[in-house]
Amino acid sequence: MAAIPTISSLPDFQIEVYLGRYEFSARHYLAGSDAQSTTIAELLAMATEEEREAFERLPLMYTPTWGTDRLRDAIAATYERIDRDHVLAFAGAEEAIFWAMQTLIGPGDHAVVVVPTYPSTETVALASGAEVSGLALEPADGWALDLDKIRALLRPNTRLLAINFPNNPTGAMTDAATFTALVELCEERGIRLLSDEVYRGAELDHNQMLPQAADLSPVAVSIGVMSKSYGLPGLRIGWVASQDRPLLERLERRKHYTSVCNSGPSELLAAIALRNRAIILDRTRSIIAANLLIFNAFFSRWSEVFEWQGPQGGCVAFPRYRPADSADEFCRLLVEQAGVVLLPGSVFHSDLASVPIDRFRVGLGRSHPEAALDAFELFLANRVA
Repeated sequence: MAAIPTISSLPDFQIEVYLGRYEFSARHYLAGSDAQSTTIAELLAMATEEEREAFERLPLMYTPTWGTDRLRDAIAATYERIDRDHVLAFAGAEEAIFWAMQTLIGPGDHAVVVVPTYPSTETVALASGAEVSGLALEPADGWALDLDKIRALLRPNTRLLAINFPNNPTGAMTDAATFTALVELCEERGIRLLSDEVYRGAELDHNQMLPQAADLSPVAVSIGVMSKSYGLPGLRIGWVASQDRPLLERLERRKHYTSVCNSGPSELLAAIALRNRAIILDRTRSIIAANLLIFNAFFSRWSEVFEWQGPQGGCVAFPRYRPADSADEFCRLLVEQAGVVLLPGSVFHSDLASVPIDRFRVGLGRSHPEAALDAFELFLANRVA
């Protein structure tokens, strides 16, 4: 059994270690988890005259730890039952996960975490001192969420259930009835539901978009970010939304030890983007839909090498590599010989439940993947020849 980490001895964040080596040096990046980005000029073109003037004369000073009123109003407008006072801004979703896990659980508590998911959800939960169980999403089941499996994992001291839909890295969704039943189960048992919703709005079928957990229950906490569906990771703006104001106040005190506050220009640009979210999210969905046709055709040509299933939601997929040699080795050779970055499944390793290592993450959110896929295909053709 692997040693349980503490906050002072967290394991290397394998996704970031891998991408730090290749993301900005390779010619073709096909592992991206974010949608196509926009420029500052494009965002300001969506702004009102007042917003543009505010941006130009914005002093580069500290901002409120909670986030500016403008930003929190814009975030709250994406919810049905959440107002400004029930939103706390963070420096991306990672900071939100880091502090939420340490605030919601601790020694003597039990938590359940969906696997696979963004790895820090698991590692920081373990570092809190709580006992943590993994709820495995299985490829044979289409990565579906199974309520009976969740019930079987619950204990009298279960205090937290952490989920992530649309899921990273699989692109899996759950249906609204299952999601609502899960919220009700947590409310009945007094379990905090931590819902990572960073890909909300990037569903292939807009009608399948789930409600936000924070709207449904006072025990639920929603995490959002500008990085994924909005394609604005450079803003480094995330948030936690909850009907539980005292919880947000505790999280705000924790934030004093990390970012303290966010960038003023980033908060203003994020507010502009959120006000124009219908335009931005429509663009994201259009890019994913167009790319899905391209990726479907590519993987169908190489069906003897890959088992392919496109995302149900979000802009990432987790295809299977069929040959006997490892997916890790395949990804290494692909980037070193063809300059194409994929993310091997091993970086999503879990100590709680099995994650298939014969898979890799591929991103469908960025425009014009043709050159990368051409290089990918040439690499495959040379291996076969």
